[in-house]
Amino acid sequence: MEQEVVLECRQLVKSYQQGEQVLRVLDGVELQVHRGERVAIVGASGSGKSTLLNLLGGLDEPQGGDVLIAGRSWQSMKEQERAAWRNRQLGFVYQFHHLLAEFTALENVCMPLLIAGLKKREAEVQARQILEAVGLGPRLSHKPAQLSGGERQRVAIARALVNKPACVLMDEPTGNLDADNAQHIQQLLNALNRDYGLAFVLVTHDRALAAQQDRCLVLAHGQLQPVVDAATC
Repeated sequence: MEQEVVLECRQLVKSYQQGEQVLRVLDGVELQVHRGERVAIVGASGSGKSTLLNLLGGLDEPQGGDVLIAGRSWQSMKEQERAAWRNRQLGFVYQFHHLLAEFTALENVCMPLLIAGLKKREAEVQARQILEAVGLGPRLSHKPAQLSGGERQRVAIARALVNKPACVLMDEPTGNLDADNAQHIQQLLNALNRDYGLAFVLVTHDRALAAQQDRCLVLAHGQLQPVVDAATC
């Protein structure tokens, strides 16, 4: 049986106005991501990688084409419906963790569950489980300022995974970490993919991280193309 497609974009187009010129950064991009698949997207600075990620997440609007998450099109939803679907089906991890400074690790990870309507006690149980899974069981009550850079990124990853989304979108998840912490995050992502069967789409300049994924694609001239040898990402 063919694996379920959890994320798909069809003929995605995005342009920006630069003075009198129109810069088309995405020119008919096509992508399918299956459940449990890990996909790395690489490319030169300014090639449109973060733009693509924002479109996949329904955070920006294309000029053409469509994006489907777990079988539903962003274009078919009103904003409130889109926000609820995003909360259920997608996780986001960025280069900077974007944790709420006044809340503990546990409270930060509870947020998506509370937004989804879970009661506080149930949300705390699920948040505790995922924080323990990323190795932060002893740090539940610590606020971001009390955590190391690697620990803060693990909290951000736990927050992205707590709703058990269909797919997690990552923008330079190791870009703000030293080599040791970056390696630990790579190992953590591999383990979470194996244990939870989640799909990952990550934009990265980290060739070692890209090479560990199931597929490596390069974004150039507005198109996604496969990299035959992931070691060359």
